[in-house]
Amino acid sequence: MVTTETFVRVRYSETDQMGVVYYGNYAQYYEVGRVELLRELGMSYRALEESGTMLPVLQLECKYIRPARYDDRLKVVTKITELPNTRIRFEHEIYNEEEVLLNVGSVTLVFVNMETNRPQKAPQSVIDIFSPYFINESE
Repeated sequence: MVTTETFVRVRYSETDQMGVVYYGNYAQYYEVGRVELLRELGMSYRALEESGTMLPVLQLECKYIRPARYDDRLKVVTKITELPNTRIRFEHEIYNEEEVLLNVGSVTLVFVNMETNRPQKAPQSVIDIFSPYFINESE
């Protein structure tokens, strides 16, 4: 398993009239977590796309537990619990500064060949990055 923590501050423009984070913004927080997890592993979306592979979202799940509010410092915990194949699934938990769980969700992306616009297996470079985190999990 691979896990990372990223922090974001809720901006005023991300809230509704009640001062609560607008529900659609959680997908952006998930994206921040995904990008930072990949960056920590030495991988970037840009490099992946430059090599001919894109990662469109296939599925997004989001469960709201408690509201986040303007100026809250949120901790976005992002996990990958299984080795990527043709898909890669990121699991997310969002906490406030008091460590109260506010939101859980997941995003599944699919590896797509940019020339053919068809799904493909994860590039070997991606497998090489993630494999060490899953070696002992089959035992």
